Amino acid sequence: MAGEFSSLFHKIKPYLAMVSLQFGYAGMYIVTMMCFKRGMSHWILVVYRHAFATIAVAPFAIVLERKIRPKMTLRIFIKIVALGFLEPVIDQNLYYLGLKSTTATYASAFVNLLPAVTFILAVIFRIERVNLKKKSSMAKVIGTAITVVGAMVMTLYKGPMFNLVPRHGGAHHEASAATPENWVAGTIELIACIVGWSGFFIVQSMTLKEYPAELSLAAWVCVMGVVEGGIVALIMERDWNAWVIGFDSRLLAAAYSGIVCSGIAYYVQSVVNKVKGPVFVTAFSPLSMVITSVLAAIILAESVHLGSLIGAIIIVMGLYSVVWGKSKEGKGNEITSKDQELPVVDIKERSTIVDDIIEKKTPIFQEH
Repeated sequence: MAGEFSSLFHKIKPYLAMVSLQFGYAGMYIVTMMCFKRGMSHWILVVYRHAFATIAVAPFAIVLERKIRPKMTLRIFIKIVALGFLEPVIDQNLYYLGLKSTTATYASAFVNLLPAVTFILAVIFRIERVNLKKKSSMAKVIGTAITVVGAMVMTLYKGPMFNLVPRHGGAHHEASAATPENWVAGTIELIACIVGWSGFFIVQSMTLKEYPAELSLAAWVCVMGVVEGGIVALIMERDWNAWVIGFDSRLLAAAYSGIVCSGIAYYVQSVVNKVKGPVFVTAFSPLSMVITSVLAAIILAESVHLGSLIGAIIIVMGLYSVVWGKSKEGKGNEITSKDQELPVVDIKERSTIVDDIIEKKTPIFQEH
């Protein structure tokens, strides 16, 4: 019984890890929105966020991976710099800009595009293969198209507003008045954010093949986030008083998002990405949208547009078409890998072959 439970837990670990991360992201959406209402600059938040993440992750990376950490090369370092630019600088800053221009619910719903965009980039960079003669590939392609349609519905159609949680009229009016209406600019920023985030997972997948030390890679990305994000913040934010934070929601946002959604998330995503690939890592984002919608309605008194809800449902349908195709493809790959196992050589036969090679003094042994 213990063995069966251990085997089951080992199989569902990637699923549990990614689901847990979605709860972490949902909390971040709410905390950062509260932080922005206090007037904190998102450029500075990115720097503080990765400073907290570096402090949380770097000691574990130094101690736990000191014997298995690969040697740093220029090629690997360039990829790490690219990772620091794609996720901390491009993704997070554009996401925060989009969050300010729309709402927490809308921004989290738009993240549902992430699996589809990641799949497209994975096909372009030949990480994912597409064979239109197979049902699994057709499901992924059709699901990607449906996801794009859902995003267009969210962007072009708003519809009436309603509350997920019943409220008094005064509270509803206050929430509606506080909701930003710059949807076009916010949508463009969110689309660019998703492209940057998808690119991060693609480059991460490539980097892990040369630098298979997940904790160390996460620590390096956090350090690059501080350095590169700090350069951008110094250019964009000239007021030195904006860097001062106290023991309030701004400190909470930096610490929470840094430790949970950067430090821990980078490590967990690296581990799962190494085993399951970038498309699997991004397949759980709809859960974050559901959690965020409920929390935003309760804590921030946000109202939901009907168009956002319809678009999100369409995106989820397309997403799980992609996931279904990916799962079917995965089963096929498992069968193929078993068929390609090397044959077992008899010990006596092996010893005879080795003796013959030694007698002939082949160049193979001379080279070594």
